[in-house]
Amino acid sequence: MKIATCQIHGLNTVVALPDDMGKGKCPAILMLHGAGTRGSNITQVLENPFFVHIKKHEAFPFVVVAPQCAGNTWYDHFEALRALAKEIATYDYIDPDRLYLMGTSMGGYAAWQLASSLPELFAALVPICGGGMYWNAARLKDVPVWAFHGARDNVVFPEESKKMVDAVNARGGNARLTVYPERDHNAWTPTYSNPEVFAWLLSHTKRAPEACGDGGDHQGSAVFG
Repeated sequence: MKIATCQIHGLNTVVALPDDMGKGKCPAILMLHGAGTRGSNITQVLENPFFVHIKKHEAFPFVVVAPQCAGNTWYDHFEALRALAKEIATYDYIDPDRLYLMGTSMGGYAAWQLASSLPELFAALVPICGGGMYWNAARLKDVPVWAFHGARDNVVFPEESKKMVDAVNARGGNARLTVYPERDHNAWTPTYSNPEVFAWLLSHTKRAPEACGDGGDHQGSAVFG
């Protein structure tokens, strides 16, 4: 994985590229961190559990774009987040039909809201121990969702994820929820570690995907472990 840092719409951002990236367009994950990674030191993002765990996956095919929240919450930067999401979808090395959104805790709330704000942009959504405005769930009826939560979470109650998933499904959407029975707020470790999560992302595309690199399309053939 090749890692660079930059500013996009005023947000300090980590951009990680897959090792086998060639000239084609790659699937991409926009990753929104939780409250513990807030600040102005981009090293905090590089040390976030997301990057710690994805480095353990073999042949990880995604471009990862991970901005840093310098404010109190992501809502302090929401317009910048919207602009960043729309901009990265235009990058010539990112497949706009395989742009995925993940977020954890504070970032889980922001991911629900960003996907609701720009449902046409994302091929799938993975919110972890977050919640959202379930009265707006109809906006997500065309965005596949796989949410995760710890049953013993007393920071963000698991009912927050359940309300969102139920509301999306009630409005004709495609959402599922995995609850870890023995987990508290840390629902991210088993989620980031699970190869099925990333295979599930790759199973969703807005239309027929383009190849990433010179070796053909990664969808359905990526190896994790």
